[in-house]
Amino acid sequence: MVKHRNIFLVYVFTIITFGIYGIYWTVSTKNEMNSLGAKIPTAWLLLVPFVNLYWGYKYCEGFSEKVKKDNNPVLWFVLYLFVGFIIPGFVQSELNKLA
Repeated sequence: MVKHRNIFLVYVFTIITFGIYGIYWTVSTKNEMNSLGAKIPTAWLLLVPFVNLYWGYKYCEGFSEKVKKDNNPVLWFVLYLFVGFIIPGFVQSELNKLA
């Protein structure tokens, strides 16, 4: 089930909690995308150097194919790598449309 969240509050809570809410949000949205049919692996992989890049790609792939439906995971992964702070806005905006 996809949950509707206020995009502004996602950023505010992430700042207030020094990034902890951002991790929680990432895991929550991963689970929501997996419920839509994405194949994003366990978020524990975020803790492993270099493997977290693979996880980030799979996250972007799941978003691109199951939520955004533009089938352009490479574009989203490049954005994730270089301007990652904007990704929650895009992801949550698209998930809100599905909620």
